[in-house]
Amino acid sequence: MLITGGVYLGLAGAFLVVMPLVVYFYLQKRWYVAGSIERVFMYFMMFFFFPGVLLLSPFLNFRPRPRPRSA
Repeated sequence: MLITGGVYLGLAGAFLVVMPLVVYFYLQKRWYVAGSIERVFMYFMMFFFFPGVLLLSPFLNFRPRPRPRSA
């Protein structure tokens, strides 16, 4: 019974914390260079891990990077 609880806690932690962080860093790295098929995959990952992304959203920055200023 204790093993089952540990497995459930591990899966919940992976679903709510670990995978949304992986998705966030993947999106941050590939957002502006992704092709159409990859963008569909990105949207699916955001939809699938939405509860975890919502849980982490107060701590993450989803704003775009500022444009470099021209001299």
